[in-house]
Amino acid sequence: MKQVNDAHGTEYEVLPKIVVSAPGRFHLIGEHSWFCKDKTLSMAVDLPVYVAVSPRDDSTLRFYFPQLNERKRASLTSLKFRREDRWANAIKAIVYGFTSGGFEVKGMNFTIYSDILPSAGFGITTAIKIGSALAIRALFDLHCSEAQLLQVVERGNRLFLNVGNYLADNYAALYAKQNTLLLTDHSKATWDYLPFDFPDKVIMLVDARVPRISLWDEETVQEPENVLLLGELKDLKTNVYGGWIYNPDTTDVNEVLSVVSEDMRRKLLCIMQEHKSVLLARDGIINKQFGLFARAVNTSHEFMRDLYEISCPEIDWILKRVNELEPLLEDIRNPVTCGRITGKGFGRCLYTIIRTQDVPVFQSKLKDYERIFGFHPACYEVHPAGGATVVD
Repeated sequence: MKQVNDAHGTEYEVLPKIVVSAPGRFHLIGEHSWFCKDKTLSMAVDLPVYVAVSPRDDSTLRFYFPQLNERKRASLTSLKFRREDRWANAIKAIVYGFTSGGFEVKGMNFTIYSDILPSAGFGITTAIKIGSALAIRALFDLHCSEAQLLQVVERGNRLFLNVGNYLADNYAALYAKQNTLLLTDHSKATWDYLPFDFPDKVIMLVDARVPRISLWDEETVQEPENVLLLGELKDLKTNVYGGWIYNPDTTDVNEVLSVVSEDMRRKLLCIMQEHKSVLLARDGIINKQFGLFARAVNTSHEFMRDLYEISCPEIDWILKRVNELEPLLEDIRNPVTCGRITGKGFGRCLYTIIRTQDVPVFQSKLKDYERIFGFHPACYEVHPAGGATVVD
């Protein structure tokens, strides 16, 4: 907190009036299937982003990110998206979300303080948005319910940034609790808490530093005709969490998906498998069966790699080293480790959950990775954290 206050005070010659802490985040399973009203399993983590704000007497907006040594400016009277403003666009989107909803705000000074940069992923951009929304609401004492706050974020995403509004992102940043995972049901716009009680395990987030490339446009999977096809394969089941599963009959699945290309068929099959993996992971967590949870995670990565095709050799190499930490490689029905690519894919980030005793070996494997591939990975030991909160 002192560093945040000092940075803001040095930059603007006034201490912040409000400081909000918002957590980083990663999705364990299901971040690529939200458009089918599926489910996403997420974890907010103790990689905090601090948003400090103080009021101004004019309509100017000023933004400062000390770790990047970058400063940006805007005005309430001419609020525009500018590609070169990068991280500051996230704050501008939230300001737009308030003003377009009829809320009255004035000029502000913002400081974003985070040791993890937005380019790394890990939910840092969402943390900036949620942190800014809470800070602005508190600064001007706005009568804005949590439902309205989520609408502010949605307007900022859809109308200002022209990007999707992902409920799992917003819920994890806003509603997470310590030592729990968040399970978002996109069909009902609700979430549940799952206590994550595996004290002998360590959660490691890894930025593999592989340059991210786009091999295909994920929006092609999200076309309405594909959503309708998967909708045909949903079977109502009252005894299943969420009330439905995908039809497991291979003949029915092949018939319904026969109208799409082989490439698209593989990706839609992956979406179906993701739903199953989420449910299996939930069962493992609830029943405190780490092996069941880990199998779901590992299976999800295999389908992301082989069917959805968003992994890369470097990330697969690291996860293979994780698999080699298993004490009984010939019997992996009850694994003690797991790992998966997370986020947009095509490079960059993965997570692994391993035994405490295996951490030194895993870190040594990352040194081998750097020597072999030439990329310097960043590795963070993280813990399930609570949601965004006003801290000053």
